[in-house]
Amino acid sequence: MASLWFSLTTLAVAVSLVSTGASIPNNEDECHLTPIKVPVILDESTVRLQSPEFTAGDSSEPGVMCGIECQRKLPEPRPAELERLLSYETIYENGTRIFTKIKLEGVTELRNTSSSVVCKTGQLKRRKRQVYGMDGRFVITDKHFTTNYPFSASVKLSTGCSGILVSPRHVLTSAHCVHNGQNYLKGTKRLRVGIMKLRSKRRGGRQRGGRRGEKRRESEAGNERDVATEVQVREHRRKRKNRFRRETDSDQTRQPALRWTRVKQTQVPTGWMRRAGEEVSADYDYALLELKRPHKMKFMELGVVPVVKDIPAGRIHFSGFDNDQLGKVVYRFCSVLEESNDLMYQYCDAQKGSSGAGVYVRLRDQAGKGKWKRKVIGVFSGHQWVDVDGIQKDYNVAVRITPSKYAQICHWIHGDASQCALA
Repeated sequence: MASLWFSLTTLAVAVSLVSTGASIPNNEDECHLTPIKVPVILDESTVRLQSPEFTAGDSSEPGVMCGIECQRKLPEPRPAELERLLSYETIYENGTRIFTKIKLEGVTELRNTSSSVVCKTGQLKRRKRQVYGMDGRFVITDKHFTTNYPFSASVKLSTGCSGILVSPRHVLTSAHCVHNGQNYLKGTKRLRVGIMKLRSKRRGGRQRGGRRGEKRRESEAGNERDVATEVQVREHRRKRKNRFRRETDSDQTRQPALRWTRVKQTQVPTGWMRRAGEEVSADYDYALLELKRPHKMKFMELGVVPVVKDIPAGRIHFSGFDNDQLGKVVYRFCSVLEESNDLMYQYCDAQKGSSGAGVYVRLRDQAGKGKWKRKVIGVFSGHQWVDVDGIQKDYNVAVRITPSKYAQICHWIHGDASQCALA
């Protein structure tokens, strides 16, 4: 009974945190997001490449990374280098692969970008603190929450990673979930995406040629029934069968399950592709998947937050399919401890399988007076060893969506630069 009460309590707290935010006195009510102008990405040329062999095994996260201070001191890439990094590969369901070179217009350095988070003056900004009184994962077991927004926007990849729905047809995830920096993973050839939906328990039906076939044979043998009586019997059975289905198809028997959809195409930035003698860069550990069929679930919009610590408590959220909780959505939130232009360092509890989850923030819309708005501002990459003053420290790292990355992902989704002018 005690364990049941604890489970119900933690679930109630998690739902309260996600849905209302009222139980966390962090002044998020006083802050809101403002639009940021982003550059324009145009496809300049395309080249057809040799079809990949899909030989790579499961990709792990990159090894020891350039330290936090090192990341901060890295110069902004020049426009030509940024265009190279944001050029991309597209691989289709039939194995066809093309390379697209892009042209970037209106580049703005992230360091010169004003914050997109505006808070009322006089509000205290809490920095460098973890979640108040609670730091852990919440396993969402209630089927109504699992299959409703925002948890329903989290999806599972057949390669074992997580992802986030960002349009009726598109899923944002980590690049290492489909490509190890040199080759595409074996599972990418027939990549599928699982979306949590309520599914009824189906009862086994009669096999063809069963009792009805026997009756037919008996009739043919001369043991015929009165036609009117037979019609009445069949009608009675039909009504009973329909009533039985309605009863067994009630809410109590409907359980959440992953409904799988094939991926039509996958797009990965060149910045993730490993050059000879170089390591992969976690800065570009993201990819976009286009589904073969559109889903009917509510998706989460993209956003840009140059400095997460501008948000009170610097709080981020994400949900995924951790391997130690098979078939269940796991939600967590925590504060960002450190951040560079491209990465966010934190200690959100996570297990393997959560990589690729969409990292989002929650703020008010309409100058802080509207509804709560969730914006995907990054992709959870996973555990990393970071070199800090010659000492290796471990963090959980998320890739930030910068204005240039936003323009690229938005271009992948819409194919129209006019729809991607503001984040």
